[in-house]
Amino acid sequence: MYRYVKAPPGYTLKKSRSLGQNLRTILSAVFLTTGIATFTTVAYPLISYELKYAPRLTVHNLLSPAVDPSAELGVVPAARAQEPTFLPEMINTTLDYTDASVWFRSNSQKNNVATTARLYTLSINSLGIANATVRSDHTDLKKTLIHYPGTASPGELGNTVIFGHSVLPQFFDPQNYVSIFSTLHTLEVGEDILISDEGALYTYKIYDMYEVTPDDLSPLAQTYDRRRLTLITCTPPGTYLRRLIIKAELQDI
Repeated sequence: MYRYVKAPPGYTLKKSRSLGQNLRTILSAVFLTTGIATFTTVAYPLISYELKYAPRLTVHNLLSPAVDPSAELGVVPAARAQEPTFLPEMINTTLDYTDASVWFRSNSQKNNVATTARLYTLSINSLGIANATVRSDHTDLKKTLIHYPGTASPGELGNTVIFGHSVLPQFFDPQNYVSIFSTLHTLEVGEDILISDEGALYTYKIYDMYEVTPDDLSPLAQTYDRRRLTLITCTPPGTYLRRLIIKAELQDI
């Protein structure tokens, strides 16, 4: 025999939740939100880079040099496979890459000390980079761009090599040296890079963009048939998996 009794006002059959259950629910929501935010701010930019930009940035290496698009601009660079690789080797990604000295073996600076310290500025108008300082007398990429000692000075025959730091593209700030090269991959062949050195203004035109593995030294090599500029940063932005190489040649002064 069953009997139905009308519940008093405010009564509910739903069991009350304990403090532990409420905390688990809150933590689950926090972790879910954090996961979505992490994917949006980290994974998505990397996936976007690999899908949109990486396909046009061929990974070059010394054993199988790619065709050089500079031919479209009338530039005839020396074959990368024949470039000397006397500069020191890049090392693994377990170190602080805001210090340019750890990009190479410990004896790198000993063998390539410039006779005089270099100090000049770099501008890339399309990226909003204006008069960024480039120095060769220290290795702290948080302070300036770094001119690699032993490479050509701006305007001289040879290869002027400049390193810059990069982070995830959404944190790009052209006035912050930690993030200054974060959008370097968005440049196009034919764009200009401006160098101002001791009152002289040099215009370099981009003729090639590609990626290399961390142990490929060819971007650092010096050949003295032309006046070239090489910009180097880690890629995909925010990682140290590969090196993005921007090659440019000095236009008629």
